[in-house]
Formats: sequence, structure tokens, C-alpha cells
Amino acid sequence: MMEFPRGSIKELTFQSQELGEEMQILVYLPANFSPLYKYSLLIAQDGRDYFQLGRIGRMADELLHERQIENIIIVGIPYKDVTDRRKKYHPEGEQNKAYIRFIAHELVPFLDKEFPTYHMGSTRALIGDSLGATVSLMIALEYPHTFGKVVLQSPFVNDEVIEAVKDFKEPQLLQIYHVIGKEETHVMMTNGKTGNFLEPNRRLSKQFSEMPFTYEYEEFNGNHTWTYWQPNLKRALTTIF
Repeated sequence: MMEFPRGSIKELTFQSQELGEEMQILVYLPANFSPLYKYSLLIAQDGRDYFQLGRIGRMADELLHERQIENIIIVGIPYKDVTDRRKKYHPEGEQNKAYIRFIAHELVPFLDKEFPTYHMGSTRALIGDSLGATVSLMIALEYPHTFGKVVLQSPFVNDEVIEAVKDFKEPQLLQIYHVIGKEETHVMMTNGKTGNFLEPNRRLSKQFSEMPFTYEYEEFNGNHTWTYWQPNLKRALTTIF
């Protein structure tokens, strides 16, 4: 495997008023990072998973080195455990609304202050897998002027999600990259039940396609795991950046 100049990943913590807790964030800065340049921003739910299982930092090193993507800073937000993840990411989770406000009202202003980012929705993206994809979509639908791009890897989709898309008034503001596995028909969920993810994702895709979103959809041969999400990341990043 070819070696590329390596970016750095640092851990920061800051106090969230919305959530009433200290939030940890992981920040990837490219190898040639300089405060003299401006950077696009990618915010990843399931932050530690994207860096460890998705190897998103290494992938960004390679794509930046080959000039396949624009200059980006990647920010990962780890979850504490599955209960914490469900509380924050699930549309019915008790901290879901506060988490969405935390991202838009606290995290983005903090990152714009700390790093040389472009202050435009079209240069900010959200990414997540499963419930992390769901909350990423819901954030973009609520704050389309803050976030102009979303990568959805096998999102959990229910009627509430589809209704939110249907009711969305400014689809021309959002670029969406959406993938789901053809084998995602019996997915083990955090509540211990299994669910068919493929069917609701097809319904969601149909809804996106009927509206003027900039939209790309793919069904891969595989199931609801990082084995399939990881290789898909390269295409996701080059598509939206």
C-alpha cells in the first residue's frame, strides 16, 4: 500500500449547554493543514467508528494527496454507549432535539471559530451510519442553510423520517448521497428487535427522487456492517467533496 502524508487527529472536549454535558470531539486536520487556507467541514456521528472502523482519516489522506477531494477538516462525535447513542440519534430519543440543536447552535459556531472553515452551508456536510445517518438527515432538514450535504449509510427510516422529507420546503439546498445494502432485511436493532431496513430505504429513496434534491442512491451487495460501509466511503467522499 502506498504511503501518503498523514494528517493528525486530536481530541477536544467542550461543555454543551443544550445537552448539559461535556462533549468529546475528534478532529482530523490534513497533513498540509495551514490556517492560511480555508476548509470544508465534515461532521461524523458515530465519530470513533468512522475513524477506527471506517479509517476515514487514512482515506482522506489518500484522496487529498491525489487531489480527488477539496481541503476538508473531519470532526467525529463519539457516542458513550448504545443507550447514549439511541437517546441522541433516534427520532424518538429523549435527547434527540437537544442533540440536533447542539450540532447546529454550539458545535458549528465553535468549529468556525477554532478552525479556518468556509462559513457556508454548501461547504458543510454530515455523515452517519444507521441511526447516525438518520440524525444527520434530520439535522440537515432542520438547518439546510447550515448544512448543504449529507451522506446516509444505511439509515434507520420510519414514517417520521419520510414525512420530514416530504414536508421539507427547500430541497434544492441539499445534496444527498444515500446507500443501503440489499441484504439489510433482518437488521438487529438497539432495542433487541430485528427490522427490515431495505424496504423503508427504498421508500425514502423514492421520496428523495420525486423532489429537486441533488441526489445519488446506490444499493450495494451486503449487509448492515462496516465491512460494506468502509469501502463505500471513498465514493461518498469524492461524490460530495
